[in-house]
Amino acid sequence: MSSEELRFEGEDTDARAAARAAAERRELLAHQTGEAIVIGNEFAEVRVCRVETRNGARLFVESPKSGQWVALCPLEVEALTWQNPATFSAMIGNPYSPLVPEDDE
Repeated sequence: MSSEELRFEGEDTDARAAARAAAERRELLAHQTGEAIVIGNEFAEVRVCRVETRNGARLFVESPKSGQWVALCPLEVEALTWQNPATFSAMIGNPYSPLVPEDDE
């Protein structure tokens, strides 16, 4: 059996989702304003920049190591200031997964 024949259930769906996310990332970064800031320590490194969207400015945060990224609106960034250390500990304790899973309904 060749490697071309080996496929997993949902592979096409995952590939389409990855392509959409890559296109969205490229579109956001095409509208970056100013220079990016890179911060890191022995545990992580992130790149942060401002991007303009049709709905206003967003803070684009990405992890070059994992390839994960998010574009946050000003209210979502402000919501970070409302959290306590336990919230961040819970997020760090569950890496690469959302703290609150999405509904599949």
